[in-house]
Amino acid sequence: MREIVLDTETTGISPNDGHRLVEIGCLELFNHVVTGKYFHAYIDPERDMPEGAFRIHGLSSDFLRGKPKFAEVADDFLAFIGEDPLVIHNAAFDMGFINAELKRIGRPALPVSRATDTLDIARRKFPGAQNSLDALCRRFGVDNSGRTKHGALLDSELLAEVYLELMGGRQPGLVLQADYAGMKGERVTRAPRDIALPPRLTEAEKAAHDAFVATLGGEPLWTAAKAD
Repeated sequence: MREIVLDTETTGISPNDGHRLVEIGCLELFNHVVTGKYFHAYIDPERDMPEGAFRIHGLSSDFLRGKPKFAEVADDFLAFIGEDPLVIHNAAFDMGFINAELKRIGRPALPVSRATDTLDIARRKFPGAQNSLDALCRRFGVDNSGRTKHGALLDSELLAEVYLELMGGRQPGLVLQADYAGMKGERVTRAPRDIALPPRLTEAEKAAHDAFVATLGGEPLWTAAKAD
């Protein structure tokens, strides 16, 4: 199963107040394993950067000026996420901003039902505890020492590790798959090889082994088993 871990940075709290996206970071999971494929973009918000938002992510108006506008990265972003489930911490926030940007350029909104909210999962698993991304990193021993400021791609990488821990471990459901239907009570047999594998022991090694076993005294178990 393919999933996309996603995070954004913005100019403020609500798109209803005219705030805009300034960064999107996504990475791909396949069967709960990070594949190394990712999407990342800085975005020119076409407005000023409030000081409060700058203190959080460190993205200044000067840095973002001249970066692609959302309309210029939308196709690549939508192609990367495809139709697959999204994994987001505080999903209502990020989905609200993404859908506001999509609406601005006349594109359909993403269904909120596509998003798995790790904040909601954490609150249900650890009621009353701190469940920010930093707090969950500390809880699960995820190294977030490089997170001096928020950043969409770095936060997606951290969230991917936290998500896998929330789902039961970094390799949830890692089992040897087999179809046991109709096999109860049956002995599993293997067909003989058409051509026997060549021996790996030399004659000298066999003789040395036999000489060593002879020093132990008594009859080896495997010899007795053959006699039976």
